[in-house]
Amino acid sequence: MKHIATKYTRRDFTKLSALGLASIPLLSFTPTLTVKNFNAPKELDIHLFSKHLQFLDYDNMSAAAANMGFNGLDLTVRRKGHVLPENVISDLPKAVKAMIKHGLKPKMLSTNVWDANNVENKKVLKTASEQGFTHYRTDWLKYPENKSITDSQALFGKQATELEILNKKLGLIGGYQNHAGNHVGAPIWDLIPILEATNGKNIGCQYDIRHAVVEGSQSWELGFKRILPFINSIVLKDFIWKKVNNNWKLINVPLGEGMVDFKRYFSLLKKHNVNVPVSLHAEYDLGGAEKGSSTIKIDKKEVFNYLEKDLIFIKETWKNVK
Repeated sequence: MKHIATKYTRRDFTKLSALGLASIPLLSFTPTLTVKNFNAPKELDIHLFSKHLQFLDYDNMSAAAANMGFNGLDLTVRRKGHVLPENVISDLPKAVKAMIKHGLKPKMLSTNVWDANNVENKKVLKTASEQGFTHYRTDWLKYPENKSITDSQALFGKQATELEILNKKLGLIGGYQNHAGNHVGAPIWDLIPILEATNGKNIGCQYDIRHAVVEGSQSWELGFKRILPFINSIVLKDFIWKKVNNNWKLINVPLGEGMVDFKRYFSLLKKHNVNVPVSLHAEYDLGGAEKGSSTIKIDKKEVFNYLEKDLIFIKETWKNVK
């Protein structure tokens, strides 16, 4: 914020006149006049991936996330998740009640949903919509061995369109996460034909910068620019390559300690006015919490400290990047 003092010289008044502010009565100025920067980017809407609090029940999970300063939870409604798909009608309202109790807004889900004709998938989405959620991550896809990639993309595009229609009906937005490895969307470019088969409004991409850098190395910016029109949520996490027993392995690390250039990434998000729901993932060693274990090997306060440190890193980096 910029502040203008109430003591003005003739020179100061001339400057104000040039800015069109001289028409404001001088008596209307309070001790300081705040000039708001209307172009300032909004703060990020950050949700904690509930997988890392799998050792807590709904109430304690929600209390912990709220105390750490998160806006909400990216709630796992999937196999081995906080809410099991077969119990979604009874259990999702319980989770939402706990979240609201602690001031968290229900917005993000991580699911196994992809088939719009699957009865259980439809039940999950319908219940999520009724409980106020707006964004969810879809299931991952793999290319079948007995079909070409282009033929598979055509099939996946058809399925994405069917899912988009269901999402629109329910007021939901689905995002397919790019995931490193032999997954559909790992190279980013191969996800485009699938999403271009849709209108790109109720279905798109949950962009994961960690996985994008793993696969894209120094060319990740090209993939980012290509998938940009379809990004409707993002995932934040970090990694390094490390040689273990003469083999190079991916090692997950806290934000800012790895190979992801968050300053550059955030500058691109701001440049392109991308401010979508954020899911924080912490997949480095947290005594089992990183894997969604129901019991952990370290004190829960230590887990909270690491998660809060990542949250502070996000907020400070976003604030300081132009």
